[in-house]
Amino acid sequence: MSKIWRVAGINFDHLHMGDNLRMVFDHPSAEIVGICHEDAAEMEMAIKNFSLGEDRVFTDYRECIEKTNPDFVILCPATARHAEWTEKVAEYSLDILMEKPFAASLEEADRMTAAVQKTGKKLAINWPLAWYPSHRTAKRFVDEGRIGEVIEVHYYDGNRGPLYHVADKVEVSEDATGEKSKSWFYQKDKGGGSLLDYLGYGTTLGTWYHGGKKPTEVTCMTHIQTGLEVDEHSVTIAKYERGLSKFETRWGTYTDPWTNQPQPKCGFVLKGTEGTISSYDYEPTIRLQNKDFPEGKDYSVDHLEPPFQNPVQYFIDCLENGKEIEGPLSPVVCRIGQQIVDTAYRSAEEKRTLPLLGE
Repeated sequence: MSKIWRVAGINFDHLHMGDNLRMVFDHPSAEIVGICHEDAAEMEMAIKNFSLGEDRVFTDYRECIEKTNPDFVILCPATARHAEWTEKVAEYSLDILMEKPFAASLEEADRMTAAVQKTGKKLAINWPLAWYPSHRTAKRFVDEGRIGEVIEVHYYDGNRGPLYHVADKVEVSEDATGEKSKSWFYQKDKGGGSLLDYLGYGTTLGTWYHGGKKPTEVTCMTHIQTGLEVDEHSVTIAKYERGLSKFETRWGTYTDPWTNQPQPKCGFVLKGTEGTISSYDYEPTIRLQNKDFPEGKDYSVDHLEPPFQNPVQYFIDCLENGKEIEGPLSPVVCRIGQQIVDTAYRSAEEKRTLPLLGE
């Protein structure tokens, strides 16, 4: 019989913990052996959804790890606490799957990488967009040379706002006047804001599409609504050797892209030396334009097979087969994405163009 991977989910700050635990629950070779959060109330939905007994529910992470003996840990803390929680779990020499973004700063991202490297274990950063069939199909087309060398990445993404939904995209009503101040998503010291929430998606997958290239300069503007600490809208322009790429984040889209695509559509448009590709979130086709189809042609997205359907499948496959973490989950690719995010964040604060930080 194949090994059953023992997985613990620690820190429920980010609502994606419920989504990731469901992937563990559905995996034929994995089980949820423990969940942990300082506030037990935050785990109620997961306890119910996955029928977890009291022996698998903890409010102290050390007790959780020591009593359940997991093979790896899924972490979903607030952005500004990613380094702290990675270092805590790394003390137990465990492989770590961290939910996006990489970190609140490049310094913290480097702390995370260093902490895990000391143990010889693996660190992966999950970006849910990396598992959308449309964006994977677009990368295949790029790798096949259908649009030549990618010289522009145009990214627009977001949702109505983080208070409109919980795990599994279950919708809730938002009290716009009373709830924002209570949520870490709207607290600057916790790493809140649409820029830190969504920009890393675009810059990390953008780096993937760019073949690992880095920009030389970055300019960013944000909009912070009166009464809020953090932005709900950001626009970043990155200057590369052969062109400009644009990354835009938005809390406040007219609709959520998983229900009805807003306008502008959420996703990517890639311009290459020999064509273009449009790849939008959740859509069943991507559109290719090149010399063979100057008018454009729609292609059905690839049907993804395990282990490329979700991060849990992929991470377990890498652990089972001794593979390196690659693509958008790789700390190497994610670090370039984080460099752009850091530079954009500081650019917005200083209101000027900056050279890429962290070189």
